[in-house]
Amino acid sequence: MAVLAIKKIDICAMKKDRKAILEKLQSMGALEIRAGGDETDVFKKINTTSQRSKYEKRVQNTDEALEILGRYAPEKTSMLQALAGKADVDDSVYKEIVENRHDYNMIVQKIREKDKKIGNCKAEIAKCQLAIDGLKPWINMDVPINTTGTEHTDVIMGSLGPGLTENMIEELVAKRQPELSAHEITVISSDKDQTCIFVVCLKTETERLEEALRAEGFTRMSYFSKRTPENKIKKYRLTIEGYEDEIEDLKKQIAGFAENRQALKTLSDYYKIRTEKYQVLGTLLQSNSTFIITGYVLERDEEKVKEELNQNFVLMVETGEIPEDEPAPVQLSNKMPFASAEGILESYGLPARGEMDPTTPMSLFYVFFFGLMLSDAAYGLIIFLACFILLRKFPKMGDGMKKSLTLFEYCGISTLIWGILFGGYFGDVVAVVSRTFFHHEITIAPVWFAPLDNPMKMLIFSLLFGLIHLFGGLALKGYMCLKKKDFVGFFSDVISWYLLIIGLVLMLMPTSLFASIAQVSFHFSDGLKTFSYVITILGAAIIVVMSGRSHKNPVLRLALGLYDIYNITGWLSDLLSYSRLLALGLATGVIAQVINQMGSMVGDGILGAIVFILVFIIGHTFNLAINMLGAYVHTCRLQYVEFFGKFYEGGGEAFHPFKENTKYVDIGNAGMKTCKPEIKEE
Repeated sequence: MAVLAIKKIDICAMKKDRKAILEKLQSMGALEIRAGGDETDVFKKINTTSQRSKYEKRVQNTDEALEILGRYAPEKTSMLQALAGKADVDDSVYKEIVENRHDYNMIVQKIREKDKKIGNCKAEIAKCQLAIDGLKPWINMDVPINTTGTEHTDVIMGSLGPGLTENMIEELVAKRQPELSAHEITVISSDKDQTCIFVVCLKTETERLEEALRAEGFTRMSYFSKRTPENKIKKYRLTIEGYEDEIEDLKKQIAGFAENRQALKTLSDYYKIRTEKYQVLGTLLQSNSTFIITGYVLERDEEKVKEELNQNFVLMVETGEIPEDEPAPVQLSNKMPFASAEGILESYGLPARGEMDPTTPMSLFYVFFFGLMLSDAAYGLIIFLACFILLRKFPKMGDGMKKSLTLFEYCGISTLIWGILFGGYFGDVVAVVSRTFFHHEITIAPVWFAPLDNPMKMLIFSLLFGLIHLFGGLALKGYMCLKKKDFVGFFSDVISWYLLIIGLVLMLMPTSLFASIAQVSFHFSDGLKTFSYVITILGAAIIVVMSGRSHKNPVLRLALGLYDIYNITGWLSDLLSYSRLLALGLATGVIAQVINQMGSMVGDGILGAIVFILVFIIGHTFNLAINMLGAYVHTCRLQYVEFFGKFYEGGGEAFHPFKENTKYVDIGNAGMKTCKPEIKEE
């Protein structure tokens, strides 16, 4: 439950060492570098766009080559391989790959060129196939496509509209040119799209005949070849086979580069590191002989960073407190199991400057409410075992995924405990199976009570847990007031609301309305009743008098105080939100019971057992998935709206150290490591 202290750091060094210093800082991954201020006559920023673009292009090309390689030589991975994390690459191996980067760049180029050739071959195949489709209607024509006629005759080949016969075409021509008679029209084929015709006519009538045909939508054949359509189609198919063979050969050649896959991944990350280095370099202020780095460093790393820099370079490095008017980056630090909920907090927003880190109390409530909403022991055991196994099987998974699975591991334990308390084990599967298949019902009694049998009791406890949650948020607000030594705010904005809410609850408990809902009657003594009235009035009076204390006008202060009392409706709305604990808890149990009943409808016997197993697996998988999602979403909502709404603002910026943000591999040992051997750049 802590936000790590961060210091501002300024470094002034010789310009000749700038690349080495940046590589050192990037390798350590402990410093967040901020862009330099305004340029002056002495200090200016250099334009690194061309260098950055060069490396970005190489990252793009290498990633494209890896994607191509993945298509033609896929890696053998399991469905869960994404959890395995990045592969480790030793510093010496990394250095060797980088030194031979020109050879690997040639491999990248060859892979891309061969893939381009494959694309060209496929385009040619598509063209050939299109030509074949165009020639198929002419396949019955047994003369060469380029036939033009004889000394006294012309040949006209083309197409008209669909569904025409030779007689119909003759009639159409006769209507247009009745004097024409020295011609012969043959229909080669006719389908729903066109009618292909072959016409022989005297040369003296060619022009008028074609004019008559064009008036009816005639289009000449667009192909030209000395072969017949059938032979031309065969030629195209042989060409396609040639291209297909070439494609297969190119695919094999690409697959032959699979042994270089890991080296190419390392090379891509090398270029990515270089890209980020030049991006930062372009933000620094530099003179003719020096340059300046301004940024932030964690206080715990301050001395180590100074020591590393001073040992390796001639420079000046100073650290100090971040000015009050300057927004400071935020780095959370929580021990497990609380750190597992940091992702939930980050989704809402990191603490603003001066705010506390609410991860620890939030994580406790999160796990508590998640289990209460799902509340089935079998589901909880499944979630716990799945997360437990994955965390042990893939120790190098990403930090974010590891935290999420750890959080759900604890949520699984919470669900298991609540399931035992409420007697839910895949709903009522024990009772249904024993009754259906063994004709003797066996039930597992809940340790506490069954919400489906007593929903009003569950509702009361849901509201009670909600009130505790809201009071917890109010308590954290009080803690922050005390930490800032704002004793007036602690008394006026925290204690007053405790008095008002507790007083109202005590006033409600002895009433018949509460007894009808809770099915429990409370009888308070006159002294306790008087006490509830007193603290309610006292709390309300403090709110009315003190809420507008920042204003000097007494009328305005009183008006603001009366308006703030209206916020009691907000408290009521927040409290009723916790009825979702009842709703989701009941939904899980009801759906589970319906699934069990559906599975048992066929009865006992082999068929009944098979049907039950199928319905059981499919139904409970769906129920677990949908209600787990619901528990996750609604538990987040209770934290974000109801809990954080009492004390937390957020809006802090995360601490982003300048480090080796690789995509594929982890280079060397993580953390504060020594600078890699210097590698000469292109």
